[in-house]
Amino acid sequence: MSRLKELRKYVDAELNKMEDTDKRTSAIAHLYGVSLAATMIAKKRGLDPEIAAMAAMLHDLHAYKTGSYDDHAHKGAELAGEILRELKLTDEAETEMICSAIYHHDDKLVTDGPLDEALKDADVMDHCLKDASKAVKEKEQARFDKLCAEFGMIDT
Repeated sequence: MSRLKELRKYVDAELNKMEDTDKRTSAIAHLYGVSLAATMIAKKRGLDPEIAAMAAMLHDLHAYKTGSYDDHAHKGAELAGEILRELKLTDEAETEMICSAIYHHDDKLVTDGPLDEALKDADVMDHCLKDASKAVKEKEQARFDKLCAEFGMIDT
């Protein structure tokens, strides 16, 4: 079994513990949507698509498990490290890269390392493209505009 597939199996089991079916459905859609976007962005930018997808699968897991977005990026990075070390899916350098991306993913107005930026961009892409009828959040607008230019998406 691939590392990503094994991680998804773990994440799915955690999400299936959520009692509210609407929240569970939303969580699954978001994590898988961000994972797909992270894979595309990583491939385009010459980053490791599997590591990007793994970071995306874990990036909001803490919030979904606890029901709280309070400091979820920092707490989520800690949880991700625990999960990756428990499952022995990554070496320490990969674990640190994934945890850094998760730690920084909520800082949309700051520029960090390449994998950190890929996860931020994947999160924004999912937020902005999942429901085109919703306005883009102010803190995500500049990043979304750059993504549209990078991927040749024409504003309609």
